[in-house]
Amino acid sequence: MIKKEIVIDQEKGLTRVAVLEDDELCEFYLEREGAEKQAGNIYKGRVQNVLPGMQAAFVDIGTDRNAFLYLGEPELDKRDFVFGGEGEAPRIQRPKKPVKSGQEIMVQVIKEPDATKGARITTHITLPGRYVVLAPSVDYVGVSRRIRDDAERQRLKEEAERVQPEGMGLIVRTAAEGMNAEDFAADIETLTARWKEIEKRFQVRKAPCCIHKDESLISRTVRDLFTPDVDRLVLEKGENVEKVRETLRSISPELENRVVPYEGQLPIFDAYRIESRLDKALQHKVWLKNGGYLYVDQTEALTVIDVNTGKFVGSLDLQDTVFRMNCEAAVEIARQIRLRDLGGIIIIDFIDMESPEHQ
Repeated sequence: MIKKEIVIDQEKGLTRVAVLEDDELCEFYLEREGAEKQAGNIYKGRVQNVLPGMQAAFVDIGTDRNAFLYLGEPELDKRDFVFGGEGEAPRIQRPKKPVKSGQEIMVQVIKEPDATKGARITTHITLPGRYVVLAPSVDYVGVSRRIRDDAERQRLKEEAERVQPEGMGLIVRTAAEGMNAEDFAADIETLTARWKEIEKRFQVRKAPCCIHKDESLISRTVRDLFTPDVDRLVLEKGENVEKVRETLRSISPELENRVVPYEGQLPIFDAYRIESRLDKALQHKVWLKNGGYLYVDQTEALTVIDVNTGKFVGSLDLQDTVFRMNCEAAVEIARQIRLRDLGGIIIIDFIDMESPEHQ
């Protein structure tokens, strides 16, 4: 069983969240006051120009750069969820009319802007709750792939269908494992009320503007990361402790006693050596415990990870040494992908293995 902890530090307008698994730093999140993330936010935007040859449009959402909207098949990230049986796909309500320049549309940011590109947006809106995600444009029910048991996934799908709002879809999240329709009801009531308020704001506010912001980093951490497999959540004693406990009383009361106020003398991140671990883990050259190392090269187009034996010489023969080196590297690479939040094309150059069994 993996020991899992979440450590939260908040001071001077800066919130930082670290996720530790067996005392290894695996995920890290940071949010500055006044520079909050855009992903998840919903905007009333104005279409600036349409590029039919690229099936794309650029939309003014009130930020520094126009956002990019793909106009082909409406985007729904199906990697983490199962929709019905094999080969079934969710039915997404498509716009009745083509998007035109000057048109005002509701969009949601699905990818943060970077140094050269504006945000990536979609017209397919989703609103996450503790146990379910409300999808107003999808008339379907999906279930998290992280719930491995097929019978449990099917049961959750049937439970969600019992309380599915008419004309809307639901995606059942990992935290819902073992829950039933009654547990989903409060989530659905809150999310449908939120959706009605968003629709009202869209009608009365002038584009471009933000009509819904996702919750703060601490709230998102409790909602998305603090699941039953987490042993404890540690944060500085004070009002945030009570706020987190109050939230858990309504969404997951069984986790309330796992919230631990930090009372040490050192700053909390110093006590857990988070900053030193982060500096070490995010170097271009990452050392492994066995003496081998990784080179991690990130470019705009892709990420390349190269595995090297370094100081690791093994004890049996060359093939065994290479195999053991690659095995340890694979574990660390998975952690690096999470910690660096890597996406897109990732090329991993393992050391060549001759044995098919090792491969």
